[in-house]
Amino acid sequence: MNPKFANVIESLEPAFQRLIQMDPVSAERLPRTMPTRGIYLFSDGATHLYVGRSNNIRRRIALHCRAGSQHNQATFAFRMARHHTGQTEAAYTASGSRREMAKDAVFGPVFVASKARIRSLDLRFVEEADATRQALLEIYTATVLVTPYNDFENH
Repeated sequence: MNPKFANVIESLEPAFQRLIQMDPVSAERLPRTMPTRGIYLFSDGATHLYVGRSNNIRRRIALHCRAGSQHNQATFAFRMARHHTGQTEAAYTASGSRREMAKDAVFGPVFVASKARIRSLDLRFVEEADATRQALLEIYTATVLVTPYNDFENH
């Protein structure tokens, strides 16, 4: 392995440990001071569900669980709603679009309920300003914790 890349990879575990060892908070009760850039982890007790990254963690967390957030803003909630409704496959047609799914009489309410549920989940975060390390730390964390709502597929 290239030594430069190996150094970056080896530096991920300490950041991962800081994340896991953080006392969880909730999206409803974010601390006044928190990192701006980094990764965040949503968990339900000991079950880790979703890890994301952002250059503005506070704003990104709000988008995941704000009642008015759209399908392209509340990605975790949308994935959670897909899972709960069994609509896990993407449809690349106008009638099966994410926008149309959010309006659906069955899917729409589950999507709204998922955003509300996310507000009460355990939340941890860790600072990481470097974009490359941030991306790798997100993948590393999702891989180690086997978070069911992460997906690194190309679309």
